[in-house]
Amino acid sequence: MTAAVVLVLGVATLVVVLGAFVVTARQGRVPAPMPPLPPEEPEAAPVRVPAPAADYFDPRTIKVGDTVHIQGVKSRAIGALHLSRQGDQWTEYLLDEGVRRYQWLSVEERRGPAEGEPLHLEVMLWTQVPTQGMVPAKHMLIMEGVEFFPVERGTVAFRSEGMTGQPDRGLLDFAHYRAADGRLLSFERVQGGQWSAFYTRPLTPGSIRVERIP
Repeated sequence: MTAAVVLVLGVATLVVVLGAFVVTARQGRVPAPMPPLPPEEPEAAPVRVPAPAADYFDPRTIKVGDTVHIQGVKSRAIGALHLSRQGDQWTEYLLDEGVRRYQWLSVEERRGPAEGEPLHLEVMLWTQVPTQGMVPAKHMLIMEGVEFFPVERGTVAFRSEGMTGQPDRGLLDFAHYRAADGRLLSFERVQGGQWSAFYTRPLTPGSIRVERIP
């Protein structure tokens, strides 16, 4: 009886020891936690290289005597009016196509409609139209069946260069109108003279080419 008890206690002790060994061995096989990976460096932002400016002719450099090509039509700048109004300055060139047909080319840096917008270059080609005695009214007027609405009017000072048919210096009244389809109409006169009317259209960049006088 005593021997059987001793044998049972010995077997129990052996089971406890083996169980502890197994637990310890399993714990020893648990992998150690991996060290944290270093934070990834953020990718560098792409470098934006500004696109090169278009290589267009600058119409502000036109001089009296230059031969001017506009959309395939060849003219000669025979004169210029240098105008100023409230600190703004611009130039209108009188172009002669050589067949008793004259046009005015205006080149002006204008401010954007919103405050703080940069200046932009506005180039307009003006073709005279018969007024039939019309004068610029402060309300809508009809020219060749098209309704035009007033957008701006005022007076500017001018200085003549070359052949313009105008005095050396003076004041020029103007009145600008716009149709619903975007067409522009302008009336101009030297103070004391008669009104002349012109249809106006903007020119796209690159549409002007110049041959310099020798």
